[in-house]
Amino acid sequence: MTTTSDRPQTDELAEQAVPAPDRAPRRRPSRRRDADLPDRGLLSSSDRKRLSVRWTMTPLQWVMFVVVTALSVLPLLWLAKSAISPTQEILREPFRLWPSEVQWSNFSEAWTTMSVGRYMWNTLVLTGGSVVVQVFVAATLSFGIAVLRPAYGKVVYALVLATLLLPPTVSLIALYLTILDLPLLGLNLQNTVWAIWLPAGVHGFSVLLCVRFFQGIPRELFEAAQIDGAGPWTIFQRIVLPMSRPILAVISLLAVMNSWKDFLWPLIAVPDTDRRPITVALSIVARSVEENLLFAGLLIATLPPVLLFIIFQRQIVRGAGFTGLKG
Repeated sequence: MTTTSDRPQTDELAEQAVPAPDRAPRRRPSRRRDADLPDRGLLSSSDRKRLSVRWTMTPLQWVMFVVVTALSVLPLLWLAKSAISPTQEILREPFRLWPSEVQWSNFSEAWTTMSVGRYMWNTLVLTGGSVVVQVFVAATLSFGIAVLRPAYGKVVYALVLATLLLPPTVSLIALYLTILDLPLLGLNLQNTVWAIWLPAGVHGFSVLLCVRFFQGIPRELFEAAQIDGAGPWTIFQRIVLPMSRPILAVISLLAVMNSWKDFLWPLIAVPDTDRRPITVALSIVARSVEENLLFAGLLIATLPPVLLFIIFQRQIVRGAGFTGLKG
């Protein structure tokens, strides 16, 4: 028989046998400081703390910043100054900081005299169609390569990427002969918008961006959709396209930039002056107008893509980051 005096000892032994819960206070995960982060640049965090390195790198960074800013901004500022200056002053003092007489009427006169409005409309039509065709081809072709994965997909992908290694001038003659007599159809596309839209369709860099982005989408989504009975078109329309808006926006912006500044191919494919874009038309009209009007027209033609890039530069950087591309 156990006595009452033995019960406290038994209870103490039982409490010792049962493992006590860990009542130690949990430590909050400490935030990693910048010094603890892995070094991703040429200089480590410890090197940046050295006084000699800071004295060397800080002036060098400021010099590089000033040089890059000057090379990119000063030509635009000089163009804007020349657009509101008299012609004789541009010829006598081209590097004058500010015009002696500001002529805002140069823009309205250039708009009417040089038919800038008509050429801007031609540029918008050619650029808009090129963007639509390039985005459609890049999205559908990349969907077939990255999602459907046919047996010949790698071969097609390699051929498309091989076009990035060829200079654009190499294919001008073959491309010109193609639009003069379109294979299988026998159509002449010269002086039509299709002569600009169709060659802009397959762009190697756009396909590369789309393929890299589509490969990052989890394949479990496609498999679950296939189990529910969805076909390739349904997967492309309801899953891939809604998730690909960032990269499609990047491709659209890059297509606008490339099509807006293109000069050589529109000069060859569209010989009719009334149908040419503004980049080609201004080079021809420049022979018969004054310099200040020419600079005013050039400024009008330059502002739309520059403003578009400034407004959507974050989307371009984000979209390129989503693809996993570095450098």
